[in-house]
Amino acid sequence: MTSSTQFPIGRFPVPEIKDLPEDIRERILAVQEKAGFVPNVFLVLAYRPDEFRAFFAYHDALMEKEGNLTKAEREMIIVATSNVNQCQYCVVAHGAILRIRAKDPLIADQVAINYRKADITPRQRAMLDFAMKVSARAQEVGDEDFEVLKQHGFGLDDAWDIAGIASFFGLSNRMANVTSMRPNDEFFTMGR
Repeated sequence: MTSSTQFPIGRFPVPEIKDLPEDIRERILAVQEKAGFVPNVFLVLAYRPDEFRAFFAYHDALMEKEGNLTKAEREMIIVATSNVNQCQYCVVAHGAILRIRAKDPLIADQVAINYRKADITPRQRAMLDFAMKVSARAQEVGDEDFEVLKQHGFGLDDAWDIAGIASFFGLSNRMANVTSMRPNDEFFTMGR
């Protein structure tokens, strides 16, 4: 595979880690220590420090909370909706995280290509049906959608979480595409 270091990681200038505000630099270095590399999303979004902080604060509020959705299910939402939004970065990066969190080397590819044929539960399919509707046709969401979720054990807070993740990653997908954010090579093989 060709190393991504031969290609720019995005369309906008990428600041040097040493030149970033201390809180952002510390967060990036902590991620690097844990993952063994710096995911390009951190470097690309560091171009705008205030927006970086807001983005990751909302990301963490959605993705790191306790609730009825597992961490793997949250990643499924990202992978499925990012595919529909044609976001290479998020499908690849969050696909890697999904493989690890689900402990399944096949699931991310299945969900990204066609979640309706993936090896997932009926509950997860209902979750992804709702997430996809939020992602592509939120104006059509109605009471019947909440009833389907309820039949699969999802409450109002769960519906909010599913919608929040699909919506937030709609923003993320669009910014990744506009910035031409390139997935790190490391993501392609993680969890396989």
